[in-house]
Amino acid sequence: MNEQLKHYQDKLAFEIDSADVADFFSRPSATEKLVVIDARGNDAFQHEHIPGAISFPHRTMNADTVKTLDKDTTYVTYCDGIGCNASTKGALKLSTYGFRVKELMGGLDWWKRDGYSTEGLAGVERNMSVQCAC
Repeated sequence: MNEQLKHYQDKLAFEIDSADVADFFSRPSATEKLVVIDARGNDAFQHEHIPGAISFPHRTMNADTVKTLDKDTTYVTYCDGIGCNASTKGALKLSTYGFRVKELMGGLDWWKRDGYSTEGLAGVERNMSVQCAC
């Protein structure tokens, strides 16, 4: 039973869903900082991204490019979705350099499926008829 408990605790420690990200930004915490990172290439970011996210492609993450990041912040990496592993590669690189990281479950795909808006050339307005029931 302890292994099972640890598995689920670890899962929540290292992953986050779109509802929890949206909830965090709807009521910012005075003590916790959260930054959403689009770990895909810049062209994909320009096409469509989560509002407020920053573009930081995993391929450009290295000891020099992460120097400006705040170690007291939790970073949420995302990519297209379950068929893409840019968020995993970005999370791995950031954690290698000592940052707190969570990976957005389902990426941009599940963000949109849960009814949240996106920005960029193909950005869409929030569709309140579809909401996460978490």
